[in-house]
Amino acid sequence: MSENIIITREGRVVTLTIARVEKKNALTQEMYGAMADALEAYAESDADRALVITGAGDMFTAGNDLKDFAKGDRETGVPPVWRFLHAIRDCPKPVIAAVNGPGIGIGLTMLLHCDLVYAGESATLGVPFVKLGLVPEAGSSLLLPAAVGMAVANDMLLAGRTLSAGEAERFGLVARVFPDAELMGAVREIARGVAASAPVAMKLSKGLIRQGREAVADSMAAESKLFAAQLQGPEFAESVAAMGEKRAPDYG
Repeated sequence: MSENIIITREGRVVTLTIARVEKKNALTQEMYGAMADALEAYAESDADRALVITGAGDMFTAGNDLKDFAKGDRETGVPPVWRFLHAIRDCPKPVIAAVNGPGIGIGLTMLLHCDLVYAGESATLGVPFVKLGLVPEAGSSLLLPAAVGMAVANDMLLAGRTLSAGEAERFGLVARVFPDAELMGAVREIARGVAASAPVAMKLSKGLIRQGREAVADSMAAESKLFAAQLQGPEFAESVAAMGEKRAPDYG
């Protein structure tokens, strides 16, 4: 478990809150492990019928904690980040996102695996992987173009474009945008409605909607190999060094 991942329950609704406010809710491997545990438990639970992911404070998540990732994988077997991605991809029950502020990197790509995505008006979404010497992850090289179109996806993945909440709604990344102060209340109401629906019909419907997504697993596997290689390469090392020294990276 992680003190930075808070799990609460209200009736049949589970809420997973990313709570590392002092670090802009940046995610560590320990936090990914806790989120994977929560998603796996939710998938197996007969009592829980909807799960909401949100962030504490005014940030959804700044993405990966780069210093934590720079230390390298200290575990054997499947790294916690991949456990989390597999768990959110394969969850048979509804996963709902309440994007309460900036969602960077995996703060956007995890949304591609959520069933219902809502945002506060101050939310922004970006995937600056190339600027960090990294490559797309979580199947985003496949799912983001499918969601927003190739031109916009390239603008985001290659040129580093960040979308406002309104743009994200217009391009179909989020279903609805609410005033910040109303976001969680609105999402909780939606989640209660989802949780009150017929559970077997809900699972079957989610399965039908996701038909034809077999290529996602292949995309994620290909991305993960390249992502892991880049983590050990000179471009990512330069990105981390430049960030620590508060300068622009020099890739030569």
